[in-house]
Amino acid sequence: MKLALLSWALLLLVLSLGLGPQPAAGAQESCAQRCGDKSGPCSCHPTCSGLGSCCSDVRDFCLDILPYSGSIMGGKDFVVQHLRSGPTDGVVCRFKGSVETHGHVDDSQQVHCVSPLIYESGPIPFMLSLDNGRTFERSGTWLAVHPSKVSQTEKCTLVNETRWQYYGTAGAGGNLSVTWSPGALPTIYVTIELWGYEETGKPYSEEWTAKWSYLYTLAENVSNSGTFTFTPKPAPQNYQRWEVGALRILDAAHQAGKRDVQSLWSNEHALAWHLGDDFRADPVAWARTQCLAWEELEDELPDFLGELPECPCTLAQARADSGRFFTDYGCDIEQGSVCTYHPGAVHCVRSVQASPRYASGQQCCYTADGTQLLTADSSSGSTPDRGHDWGAPPYLVPPRVPGLSHWLYDVISFYHCCLWAPECHRYMRRRPSSGCRNYQPPRLASAFGDPHFLTFDGTNFTFNGHGEYVLLEAGLTQLSVQARAQPGMMPNGTQALGTGLTSVVVQEGTSDVLEVRLTDGAKMLQVLLNQHVLSFDEQRWMDLKGMFLSVATEEHVSIMLSSGAGLEVSTQGPSLSVTILLPEKFQNHTRGLLGTLNDNPADDFTLPSGHVLPATASARQLFGFGAEWAVRNESSLFTYDSHFLVNNFLFRPKHDPSFQPLFPDEVTAYSHLVHEANAFCGEDPFCSFDVVATGSLSVGNATRAAHQLHQRLVQSLQLVVSCGWVAPPANGHKEGITYLVGSTIRFGCDHGYSLDGAEASTCQADGTWSMPTPRCQPGRSSTVLLSIIFGGLAVALLVVLLYVLLSWRRKGHRAIAWGPRP
Repeated sequence: MKLALLSWALLLLVLSLGLGPQPAAGAQESCAQRCGDKSGPCSCHPTCSGLGSCCSDVRDFCLDILPYSGSIMGGKDFVVQHLRSGPTDGVVCRFKGSVETHGHVDDSQQVHCVSPLIYESGPIPFMLSLDNGRTFERSGTWLAVHPSKVSQTEKCTLVNETRWQYYGTAGAGGNLSVTWSPGALPTIYVTIELWGYEETGKPYSEEWTAKWSYLYTLAENVSNSGTFTFTPKPAPQNYQRWEVGALRILDAAHQAGKRDVQSLWSNEHALAWHLGDDFRADPVAWARTQCLAWEELEDELPDFLGELPECPCTLAQARADSGRFFTDYGCDIEQGSVCTYHPGAVHCVRSVQASPRYASGQQCCYTADGTQLLTADSSSGSTPDRGHDWGAPPYLVPPRVPGLSHWLYDVISFYHCCLWAPECHRYMRRRPSSGCRNYQPPRLASAFGDPHFLTFDGTNFTFNGHGEYVLLEAGLTQLSVQARAQPGMMPNGTQALGTGLTSVVVQEGTSDVLEVRLTDGAKMLQVLLNQHVLSFDEQRWMDLKGMFLSVATEEHVSIMLSSGAGLEVSTQGPSLSVTILLPEKFQNHTRGLLGTLNDNPADDFTLPSGHVLPATASARQLFGFGAEWAVRNESSLFTYDSHFLVNNFLFRPKHDPSFQPLFPDEVTAYSHLVHEANAFCGEDPFCSFDVVATGSLSVGNATRAAHQLHQRLVQSLQLVVSCGWVAPPANGHKEGITYLVGSTIRFGCDHGYSLDGAEASTCQADGTWSMPTPRCQPGRSSTVLLSIIFGGLAVALLVVLLYVLLSWRRKGHRAIAWGPRP
């Protein structure tokens, strides 16, 4: 027994001294199967390049690709950068651990992969095998995007797409044409196919399945000239159930219907052109039948309207509430308001997030004067969607498939009821516009300039510390927003007396970590996703884990979180400006430099300990307050991918105690700048302070612009009272489609009815109408009554005139009879 124990003790000693079995030499010096790993003698993490710590083969195993994005429909050929390969047993690309496509090595030894048809959008991890699938040591990320977000050069184009979708209806016939870029397919001959999309199984059950199917070949061995024209013929009966689909063009050498090969897809569209003879014989009757069937199905499905967010009351609110609503590309005021399906509108927005249970989406449209346009008043009104157009995590299954679920449940039914048959009232009844009576605008807070902070409750103060700080924490959703502030330079080359924001980073719960920072020297925005620098050469919108990202310009980034919170980050002069918008549910759940959201400015200076500084705290006390909100290393979300960042922020105190800024109550000491600042800035105190602190009028001007933007947003997001939609009286009508405070609706009756009640009603400040809606009673209308009255008066006057005339004539006869005789 003692011998056995001694043997175990010796074995443990050997192992502890490293004398046991060891990894093969150099195993940790390669990035094979180690991408993202920082440990070991060299790094395979995205930060290694800036730190000079990468393994020598990092580019061979942690892959960069171009192009890096393509449609969820698949078929996009992309090239692995920096990797060269000789002859191989076969190239296999595995996406999301299970979906495999076959790649190839070209004549220049570059490795190619083909993206798969996949039912989700966002970053898709993939692995690469160069030994025909035996090992997968290399990895990278492919970005799958909504079909509408790929460039036209990556698609085949349906010439006059409207005609394709109306083919067979009155006035729509003849030949159809499709075009494409021949250089996008390296082949002499192509095949043109039709694919159909459907969702089968019981809705909202585990059997509900999304599926693209190859239907049939339109033409084969077509010259790759970039154009093809044909006369559509009705498809065989067994293909008639597909009403939504897309064309696919591919190398004629491939077998018909082969999946996941290099190809060009058209837009998904209504397949009117392939429908049968019954459709072409009487398209209105056919479409009416389909509309009625859809109506019956809708009545059997769960009501999704109740869980949708209400629309903003005004166009200004809709455009400012950027955390919850985003521009509908089908009706964009910035693109000329080409609103095909909403001709009375100038701008529409969609809810960013799909509804939690049914993955549905809200749409809100507005007229030129900012009034919400409702389907109850016009067929141009906004219509909610059973399937959110952008899809919803975790995607893959109905009704969450980006673009396509929306087509099946909201778009093709619109064709049936509104475009092909005059049954639009049925569609509008089941897709009614949302009102705005319960809409609550978000609350906002901002930080900009030499950092000036405007809290959610309206407090403002200046804190120009040097370090990394907590702007906002909200335990409700585990939301964290942090900012880095660094001192700038004076025009004379000396260090400025203040700081500016240079980086903002955010995470909510288990979402991705997104950082927006200024690049050195160029003063342009750089965006990092989980510490990896993003490129926006191909895509400016990205569906990420727990958030959406939009980069409108190189100077402005919008981040929309799953909670409905939003961040707007932009460059303003030499520093960043950040605005955070929070829905009402964050009330009483925030802390940090941007204060406690509870409508009580008195507690905005709450320290991490819970102690509250008074609103009258001095500038130096507020500097101490800001320092207390320094980020801790263990909770930091920032990326430290350069020696400068490591040495100045990671390995140093998060708040630099040695930096002494200019305090607002010390400005008068710089009288030579104060006069110039006041003359330039007018009544903007933030602008004046920054001119003095930096010695730069341009910095002050940037601060003033950021402050004015904040003020405009506050004004746009003021609560607006709505009294709700008013129906016209039965057998009557109304004038007016605005239902906000101060608006007046006027009523009238049809011919043969009279108004019983007030002719007008005004929306009051308490959200009620001043008068109830009147009724139109059968009987003589006021016009008829007036006609009778005035007609009676005319008859009476005529009788009087006749009586006078007759009386005069009688008097004349008497005078003749009684006059003197000769």
